[in-house]
Amino acid sequence: MSPEPRLGPGIATRRARVVVVGTGIAGLTTALELGDCTVIGAAELGDGASRWAQGGIAAALGPGDDAADHAADTCAVAGGLADAAIAGVVAGAAADRIAWLESLGATFDRAAAGGLVLGREAGHRAHRIVHARGDATGAAVMAALTAAVRARGDIEVLEHTRAVDLIRGGDHVVGVVLHDPAGSPHAVFADAVVLATGGIGRLYSRTTNPPGADGDGLAMAARAGAVIRDPEFVQFHPTALLTPRDPLPLLTEALRGAGATLIDADGHRFLTDVHPDAELAPRDVVARACWVAQGDGPIHLDARVIGSRIREDFPTVFDHAAAAGLDPRVDPLPVTPAQHYHMGGVASDADGRTSLPGLYVCGEAAATGLHGANRLASNSLLEALVFGARVADAVTRDAPSARDAAAPEVPLPALAADPADEDRAAITELREAMWRGAGLVRDADGLASTLRTVHRLGPRLAAGPRGRNLATVAELVLTGALGRRESRGSHQRSDAPQASEARVAPTLITPAPVLSAPLPEARALEATR
Repeated sequence: MSPEPRLGPGIATRRARVVVVGTGIAGLTTALELGDCTVIGAAELGDGASRWAQGGIAAALGPGDDAADHAADTCAVAGGLADAAIAGVVAGAAADRIAWLESLGATFDRAAAGGLVLGREAGHRAHRIVHARGDATGAAVMAALTAAVRARGDIEVLEHTRAVDLIRGGDHVVGVVLHDPAGSPHAVFADAVVLATGGIGRLYSRTTNPPGADGDGLAMAARAGAVIRDPEFVQFHPTALLTPRDPLPLLTEALRGAGATLIDADGHRFLTDVHPDAELAPRDVVARACWVAQGDGPIHLDARVIGSRIREDFPTVFDHAAAAGLDPRVDPLPVTPAQHYHMGGVASDADGRTSLPGLYVCGEAAATGLHGANRLASNSLLEALVFGARVADAVTRDAPSARDAAAPEVPLPALAADPADEDRAAITELREAMWRGAGLVRDADGLASTLRTVHRLGPRLAAGPRGRNLATVAELVLTGALGRRESRGSHQRSDAPQASEARVAPTLITPAPVLSAPLPEARALEATR
């Protein structure tokens, strides 16, 4: 049972034209293309998972390459579940999005002759990965977007502010409940709410995602009753540096594109036994091969073939290795698979509209149909850039949702959950259970046992907003995984190892919305920039 809400004299309220939840590449792209909006971020502007992205942006810009080939590669690795039309839209918009970023001041790596340096990563048949400062693409792009947002007088930013739940008026989404930096609840009403909250990595004990990747947007949308698509498809990166750190440092896939190989405890290059593309096989294939190989002892990424170039071409990787006391020029690097990306999310159409009027979604929180059961490398930043712009256009074109809505209701648990009450031990137990029972290889018994663990921990997790979100997302992932009795893409069932012709369709879950209460007496809230 959830505790009684602590309303005090009333919940503070305010008004915005559009609320964008999330300050990564998807959220800031939406805000810049939209204007006249309020952006909510749980950390400082410019922080978050996008800044950590070492991979680049896929774009068919090289000689002999084209968007159709890029779209075809996207579909080829997606386990039969990618939407070919969406893949075509995203691949076709890549060149324009790169040019837009350059117009904001982003600087991409270029050869001496002036052309873009294009790398190759797993699943791509061509060199089409655009990078900035080698393996610092996310940081470079975020720096440009952050500067552009801060220069705009029509974009309000609420930093260190956590969105907790959506506010519905009848079937419409009309606002969001947030906790200000002091932890006090407020309500912001708007004509539209855009969720650009990123992924779910903190659900797993081994992840490359930074703190804050708690599945907030997915959890809020589910509690509001939005349709959720394909939550079982969780991507694990094959090569995180195995250290005691949390999150684990990512060793970018571009290392393997540059010639690095994976070796087992005996020094054997095991990927050649698994797939004809070896280290450049689709990411789910490589990750599972690593999972199997590490059962016989530690595995390593051998990047010595790159030589002295690694310090200049992959400075982030070099620094991660150095912090662990390793030199990748002479030391093979110990690695492990780790949760990296979520293909599932809030179901949306080609313009980011969800099943609830007034609610839009973009970036990793969305399930557009682009990734299907397995994401093609370096398509994530591109998707965020393309759909951020498409969502902004859709919000501008759509009639305001709020004017057709019923009286607003505030979800009771949103007012009750207190960040100070988070049960860290329960969150740790949940993350470890998800890694063991819903990781790279799954079966019905393990999934069911993990779901029982989630239910047992539920009352403790519900005390704080982070734990409540993780519990909601865990239940979605496990429900989807139990229901998909086959193996497809990133979802591998040892008790159903083959793909099923009957399941070449997305998983769609429509949760029942949480019980709500009428909005209490309001008082004014002074916004802070």
